Amino acid sequence: MALYAIGDFHLSITADKPMDVFGSVWKNHTKKIKENWLRLIRPEDTAVLTGDHSWGKNLNEAMADLEFIMALPGRKILLRGNHDMFWDAKKTGKLNEQFAGRLEFLQNNFYSYEDYALVGTKGYSDELRDTQEHLEKLLDREENRLRASFEAAKEAGYRKYIVFLHYPPTSFYEQESRFTRMAEEYGAEQVVYSHCHGRRQYGVSLRGYYNGIRYRLVSSDYLEFVPERIL
Repeated sequence: MALYAIGDFHLSITADKPMDVFGSVWKNHTKKIKENWLRLIRPEDTAVLTGDHSWGKNLNEAMADLEFIMALPGRKILLRGNHDMFWDAKKTGKLNEQFAGRLEFLQNNFYSYEDYALVGTKGYSDELRDTQEHLEKLLDREENRLRASFEAAKEAGYRKYIVFLHYPPTSFYEQESRFTRMAEEYGAEQVVYSHCHGRRQYGVSLRGYYNGIRYRLVSSDYLEFVPERIL
């Protein structure tokens, strides 16, 4: 068994949202995703998809995209991204019930992979769009969700953690945040995230080792649509 991660599929099988307007790397990206996935991931493997799965504005519009993901081999664990309008944060439990045995949704909970707990939340980082008051409110909410995920895993007896976020764990040009400090507090081995697109954002996001934790960027365009093996 292997553990993979990739984010930002931005699927639009039924929605009118062509992605190639964002650059040539996105041309035929759905085909690239499928071909690379089938080449690498086996039915016994686990893959965490770190958000922005579908452009669908609701579950009906997103269903074709989710069916595309469900048809791929392996166990699929989904994290909520900022564009995932089909996912009501307050109804994650209902999604887990509706898609039981086909998809798993990570928020305020955790999932097991061998002797690791996979914990996570959408997260948030400062993109200079919010007032300071609103920014702190969003950061507080996501910090609480991540701690709830950690604590659920800890209560279940886990001591080895991998953190998954949609947003980068720090704001651009920073190396520390409430999310990195929490990862250090619980002794996480890796922090995996996406959301960043284009060379400028790739270059200023936190990658590599920092205070003993490995930080990985897994935006699909950054990975050229090839899932990243985490373990």
